[in-house]
Amino acid sequence: MDGELPRVPRSRLDGSVRLSDIATQAGVSEATVSRVLNGRPGVSAATRQAVLAALDMMGYERPQRSRQRSNGLVGLVTPELDNPIFPAFAQAIEKALTQHGYTPVLCTQLPGGAPEDEFTELLMDRGASGIVFVSGLHADTTADVERYTRLVGRGLPIVLLDGYSDRIDAPFISPDDRAAARLAVQHLVDLGHERIGLALGPRRFVPVIRKIEGYRQAMAQLLGATEVDELISHSLFSVEGGQAAATRLLERGCTGVVCASDLMALGAIRACRDRGFSVPADVSVVGFDDSPLIAFTDPPLTTVRKPIGAMASAAVATLIEEINGTRSRHVELIFQPELVVRRSTGSGPLVNR
Repeated sequence: MDGELPRVPRSRLDGSVRLSDIATQAGVSEATVSRVLNGRPGVSAATRQAVLAALDMMGYERPQRSRQRSNGLVGLVTPELDNPIFPAFAQAIEKALTQHGYTPVLCTQLPGGAPEDEFTELLMDRGASGIVFVSGLHADTTADVERYTRLVGRGLPIVLLDGYSDRIDAPFISPDDRAAARLAVQHLVDLGHERIGLALGPRRFVPVIRKIEGYRQAMAQLLGATEVDELISHSLFSVEGGQAAATRLLERGCTGVVCASDLMALGAIRACRDRGFSVPADVSVVGFDDSPLIAFTDPPLTTVRKPIGAMASAAVATLIEEINGTRSRHVELIFQPELVVRRSTGSGPLVNR
């Protein structure tokens, strides 16, 4: 009957939630909620989505008539999910795909597991409408990009996040890694630091190369430091990698450490404590990404925020344009990062004199 609510979990069967509650949550009238629940016309797509989202938030199952048929499968290929930035990306992209009526298929690369090419073939066999690659082989300057050229040649829409190659005729979505490094260095210089180190992953990756460029530019412009090779330390994108890279930088007298990921920054803080240094009293540490929960570390981490939501929305919008017939073209959309100051950075030796 009109106004009948869809089935809810038993724990919510207390009679306390009615059409009015859903209407309040969605910001619409009870009549509009009733039309959505009963599949009636006269409701805009945005309003219908708001009502369905309210149902989801309040624990109700969506009525069968409101479940639209999927527009198709879209693959999302990511690295392992140990780094919390990748689950955050996956969630944002999957949400955007679902809102546009597509069914996301998450393909996570694990050490010793299926490689990127195997996932790609699997998705092609399943008739995927397109694929979004996050920090894939397109970010590795030593990898063969022919795999992507073949996909484009076969007419499969693809979008590539966090990496770039001028040899792939496809759209790229990137944060401004050069600007991220400059923001971090500027922040530490403003606090009075001069001996500022850079802890990164392997040098073959595009984001690493770009961060080094931004770091070198900032050190030269702000401190007149042009010979900074000994202040650049490469390791792995992990807590252990950050600890190893930061240990070398501390041995070289750095009082500020800029890290290429939040996980590396946590490792850098561990390295400081292992050597008897306090963060930020003795050494300041800056991360990159602003991963979920990073504000609750000890100390809360100063970091450069990667614009995950904007990048995910742009990736999905670009992919859907391709699926709808707009020819893929070689373009890179670059999104600006944001410095988030917390408590892992403090006054440097120039200020403390």
